[in-house]
Amino acid sequence: MFRQVKVLVEKGFSKHLAWTNTITCGFLLGGGDIIEQRIEKYRKKHTPSPHEFNASRTGRMFLVGLSQGPPHHYWYTFLDKYLPKRDLRTVGIKILADQLIAAPFFALTFFYGIGLLEKNTFSGCWTEFVAKFPYIYAFDWFIWPPTQYVNFVWVPPKYRVLYINFITVIWDVFLSYIKHVEEIEEN
Repeated sequence: MFRQVKVLVEKGFSKHLAWTNTITCGFLLGGGDIIEQRIEKYRKKHTPSPHEFNASRTGRMFLVGLSQGPPHHYWYTFLDKYLPKRDLRTVGIKILADQLIAAPFFALTFFYGIGLLEKNTFSGCWTEFVAKFPYIYAFDWFIWPPTQYVNFVWVPPKYRVLYINFITVIWDVFLSYIKHVEEIEEN
């Protein structure tokens, strides 16, 4: 059994890396929402009813996570191809590119992805993005530069998205909170 799991993992991180990265993005964004719903329930600030879990909300988060998996995969592939070194200058450039290009892109696609799945209009998605982006971007600068430093210096390229995905659980809890903050405050 252990040998079969080992072979599956090795294939997932070699032949099927894009799929592995996509699936882990989906599960971890959904997992972040599950954690956030548990926190909300613990604080007794929000649940559809006192004992009900909002599976459709987690499903939407999962689907958006899946949609962000391929761009994450190809973003890191692109960075490693054009900036392959691990010296301080190159890592600094990668971190800046990640903060100035990838962070706004992924925040925008997150709000549009979730918003459209909630049947919001494009203008409604934009309004929510504009209102919440400053909070997301401020926290982004706090969590991601040190995380990316470790990623670009010590993590082998084929494990970059996986490493980021595990750090992303904290990030995803935060995103779920920011996305649903009005619902939380109403209850």
